[in-house]
Amino acid sequence: MPAPSVPAGRQDQRIKATHTRRLMLLMVFLATLINYVDRTNLAVAAPLLTKELSLDEAQTGFLFSAFGWTYALCNMPGGYIVDRFGARATYAFSLFFWSVATGLQSFAGSFFGLFNLRLAVGAAEAPAFPANNRVVTLWFPTRERGMASASFTSGQYFGAGICTPFLFWIAANWGWRAIFLVTGTAGVLVSIGWWLVYRDPMNSRLANAQEIREIAAGGAGIGERKQTPFRWQDVRKLLSYRQIWGLCIGKFSVNVAIFFLLTWFPSYLAHERGLSLIEVGGYAMAPYLAAAIGVLVGGASSDLLLKRGVSQTVARKVPIVTGFLLTSTIFLANFTTSNLSTISVLTCAFFFSGVSSNGWTVTSDIAPLKFVGLTGGIVNFAASLAGIVTPIAVGFIVQNTHSYFWALALVAVIPTVAGVFAYTVVLGKIERIEMPGVEESP
Repeated sequence: MPAPSVPAGRQDQRIKATHTRRLMLLMVFLATLINYVDRTNLAVAAPLLTKELSLDEAQTGFLFSAFGWTYALCNMPGGYIVDRFGARATYAFSLFFWSVATGLQSFAGSFFGLFNLRLAVGAAEAPAFPANNRVVTLWFPTRERGMASASFTSGQYFGAGICTPFLFWIAANWGWRAIFLVTGTAGVLVSIGWWLVYRDPMNSRLANAQEIREIAAGGAGIGERKQTPFRWQDVRKLLSYRQIWGLCIGKFSVNVAIFFLLTWFPSYLAHERGLSLIEVGGYAMAPYLAAAIGVLVGGASSDLLLKRGVSQTVARKVPIVTGFLLTSTIFLANFTTSNLSTISVLTCAFFFSGVSSNGWTVTSDIAPLKFVGLTGGIVNFAASLAGIVTPIAVGFIVQNTHSYFWALALVAVIPTVAGVFAYTVVLGKIERIEMPGVEESP
């Protein structure tokens, strides 16, 4: 007697969904880790190269900011390129070229040579975070998006936290030039891995139909990518929404603290606190790792609130605003005496800075599906302006006051005032923007 047939729906229920999205998230995490190691490597090299190249604090500030100039300029084109060619090709080429530029910094012999190579790194890195945002939007349902965004965002701090002591050890034993050669080579290898492994959901041979159905039903932006021509009128349309302005101001605010951490922080420990290179590497690890943990805590708490029935607006905003408010504790480092108490204050402050860093989750929730990359480019453009302003401002403050007192005040005030204002007043309700007359397909 033949076995009874099983209805299609029940057959589907017997098939377990794959978890390919976790592999794709791991690839984004690794790429982001390399991304930020290649931003922070200059900060590690700075105490040595500034002496060799005879740079003052103002010149050092401009050198730190060089990355931000081209990074900001290329963000919207970078977002468009992600929408046009997809995350796989864009990220592979972007990661390869910024890694080559990183490696070439080991041969720089002057301020201008190093400055120009930092410009090249900034331009090549511009598509990275719009691509990250696109991957999370395509692969993850809404209920998992907070933790997914937090996971790749944490890569920027884990990379710095885990690699910084190693990079200081390299600098102490082989000089600052070896730092750029090692990190550049690592990036080239990761770019090859990205090209071999990453695929969008509909092109993935690793994800089964059940996983695709589950993430699509949960709000993932699955669909065939269409080639969308870049139009300035689309940028103007996006900028007509208050949500975009709220995100832009918020990301700029949180990046003030981030770029202090990624640029002047090791010099602060070396010059203001009088630590040796090896000591700086050891002490700096705690704030970097605390920031990474803060990002994960912010993402997990946001998703938890959402799963418990709290509105999407409240679930996303509460951790971010709390983080903004408590980042201000960095100012207390001006009143500490021992190195241990200083690091404790900075570790606490950067933990809360990490909690406030989950704006990419909100960007994924808000961006029109057809313009995920472009929206990410606009938001990242605003965020990268902090990478220009912060290093230069801190450089001039330190050169003119011979102290980091007002530099820490700047880092404390901007997130607390501008960041909180952006999320509580400007942003409004968190929901996906639907642009009239635009087909919502990624």
